[in-house]
Amino acid sequence: MKFLTLIFLSLSLFSCDPDEPKTPGLPSNLQTQLTITNGEVHVQASADSVNFYTITFFDNNDSITVETQDGEATHVFNSSGTYTIRTRAHTLQTSFIEKTEEVVIEISSGNTGAPSSGFISPLSYPNMTLVWHDEFNGASLSSDWTYDIGTGNWGWGNNELQYYKQDNAVVSDGLLTITAKNETFNTSNYTSSRIKTQGIKSWKYGRIDVRAALPYGQGLWPAIWMLGDNITSVGWPECGEIDIMELIGGAGANDRTIHGTVHWSNAGSHAQFGGSKSLSSGKFADEFHVFSIIWDANSIHWLLDDVEYHSIDTSPAELSEFREKFFIILNVAVGGNWPGSPDASTSFPQKMFVDYVRVFQ
Repeated sequence: MKFLTLIFLSLSLFSCDPDEPKTPGLPSNLQTQLTITNGEVHVQASADSVNFYTITFFDNNDSITVETQDGEATHVFNSSGTYTIRTRAHTLQTSFIEKTEEVVIEISSGNTGAPSSGFISPLSYPNMTLVWHDEFNGASLSSDWTYDIGTGNWGWGNNELQYYKQDNAVVSDGLLTITAKNETFNTSNYTSSRIKTQGIKSWKYGRIDVRAALPYGQGLWPAIWMLGDNITSVGWPECGEIDIMELIGGAGANDRTIHGTVHWSNAGSHAQFGGSKSLSSGKFADEFHVFSIIWDANSIHWLLDDVEYHSIDTSPAELSEFREKFFIILNVAVGGNWPGSPDASTSFPQKMFVDYVRVFQ
């Protein structure tokens, strides 16, 4: 009997070993302070009963996680936009509480002359995925773009006055800058650039956002637009054209008015339908705006800074052009049938600054 009692006592002592590790509880009272300086975001976190922190910066299609004992972490974003930051307070790697926040980054454009303010669109939309984008963060255009060079046929079909060169499109400081210059080149008195994704990238339906600040003045004609992939086989307007944004510069309302238009072939004749939107004051050169379309099998909607101002029903059979794939074009024209020529009031050089192009589907 004494032997059995000793065994029982030994087992009891073993099962109550005071050195056995205990599962810790979760931290509490997680607080964060975010300091934003141009593109740099500094996070200072604090919490009760915490052993360490992990802070994750979601930067476009990438993420950077910093493990820190004191709750401090810093990350530099290279382009303007809305970004997500997730802060976790841990007792163990798998035991934590978290806080998720969004920050809006506006990056000063250094010596480019670009505005430092303006509307910024989000990086995501409900039920849509970002399928392609260019944030222009490098030192040159990506391989997704190519150039139109020269004067085109009949001034690119519009009696335009510029000669398109590769040199007038520059990527730096997180921006694409297309510059229209008053300079003689070959037989033209003006130069500019026109870039496109033709033969490389094209899309059928979706939402397209382009954040840009526009040139101004009589005779300037910046455009953000699309043409059907089949233009080389069927020609224009049979291929269809979607003008996301055009501006015809000049005094009065011109420098503060944009146009959204579609062109197509209606029984062999050119047809078009467009709408416009004007700022209440100032001009589109003063700050960045986001020019967008939302496009599906039945309609196209035009938006300025995420507010719709124009739409078209594309479901009729004669608008079948808009149920095919299109590529993107960015350019600044000088002169032409619509804007007319520059005059003594026009200041050169003129620049279109493009912060990003994003395609969601």
